[in-house]
Amino acid sequence: MQGRKEYNPKLLYQLHLDNLVPKDNFYRQLDQVLDLNFLYKATESYYGDEGQESIDPVVFIKICLVGYLNNINSDRRLIEYCGNCLDVRLFIRYDLDEQLPWHSTISRTRQLYGEEVFLKLFRKVLGMCVQKGMIRGKRQAIDSAFIKANASMDSLVEKEVVEDACLYLDELNEGSEYKVSKTKKAIVEKHHAWKVKAYKGQPSNQNTKQLNDFGEPIRPRYLSNHTHYSPTDPDARISVKVGKARQLNYYGQIAVDDAHHVITGAMADHAD
Repeated sequence: MQGRKEYNPKLLYQLHLDNLVPKDNFYRQLDQVLDLNFLYKATESYYGDEGQESIDPVVFIKICLVGYLNNINSDRRLIEYCGNCLDVRLFIRYDLDEQLPWHSTISRTRQLYGEEVFLKLFRKVLGMCVQKGMIRGKRQAIDSAFIKANASMDSLVEKEVVEDACLYLDELNEGSEYKVSKTKKAIVEKHHAWKVKAYKGQPSNQNTKQLNDFGEPIRPRYLSNHTHYSPTDPDARISVKVGKARQLNYYGQIAVDDAHHVITGAMADHAD
């Protein structure tokens, strides 16, 4: 006889999250070898003695790790993913009926800790890899790539440089005991000379935009970090690969040990 399954939710359930996750699950194995208790001491200075309890620092780092392992770069999607996966819930110690932290809590905690805490975590895990013999230290493979910034080229605005900056410097120079060097004047003059050459026959002033046949503003053909910046993300830089359009990027560099492909160094820089 053909079977047909129907879902009839019960009023009460008797089960344990631990019984729902296989013993050889990846996150179970990771939790057994990854000891992150040192984070409590490393993040102690970021909290006061009163008020509501914050998110557990170990839970926060584990959630970030889950996002990295699953290539999830949105905090909102990351929390949804963690809530839907039984093995991840067990990994971060949240039971079936517990509500996970808000996605905004993840964003704020990441900004609170800053770079220092993440560097300590990186060095700690790297040291654990060395102890386990996962790093040979004989040969390193280094590669770099552009990392797209969360900012649009449409957000670019022209850097404001006073047109009579040289005259202004002369006035300051006359009334100051510290004489302004000729080098500073040369820099200002070079800036304006670059703009005249790059924007010849094109609108270069944001206040006097020209429109095309469709009524849209005509943007300069070439944009440079020398003349433009993004107020949305001032640290992002205009960069381009051969055959691709210009966009706002960061510059990431990774060093990997060739024994077990363990990342031994990571660096971010401006992409100009």
